[in-house]
Amino acid sequence: MMQGWWKQRDAREQKILLVGGVLAVVLLVWALVWYPLQRSRAELRVRVEMQRIDLEQMRSDAARVGQLRGQGARAKVERQGKSLLALADATARGAQLANEIKRVEPVGGKSVRVSFEGASFDAVSDWMEGLARDFGVVATDFSADRAEGNGRVNARVTLEEP
Repeated sequence: MMQGWWKQRDAREQKILLVGGVLAVVLLVWALVWYPLQRSRAELRVRVEMQRIDLEQMRSDAARVGQLRGQGARAKVERQGKSLLALADATARGAQLANEIKRVEPVGGKSVRVSFEGASFDAVSDWMEGLARDFGVVATDFSADRAEGNGRVNARVTLEEP
């Protein structure tokens, strides 16, 4: 059926149809295979470059974190000989948490648990951040329950020396 139709065409029409068919196949291969591959490759190059930039940033951030950790360890020396228990109590009182402190107890050789009732969550988090920044003391465990009043919590914090 197709051969009969093809043979009915004169030589000029056959050439035109043949060239058109080849062009259609080439365009289809380009549109369905080559172009998507090239676009995908270009997108991957951009992603790789962005990831390289992120990696460089992370490496510089890691160096900065190491430097800051060293400063936290040095700050420990500047505690004027206070134990972790005394430091936690004194800094909490300095952070306007004196009335909310219910208990400060040692947990181990280098750990202290501090309990607050009805404390401002913002004040507790600022206090923990100040301990970490100024003295290198970190919170290893934190739990809080909602208390009466806006932004108030009953909190338990375990602090540890580095």
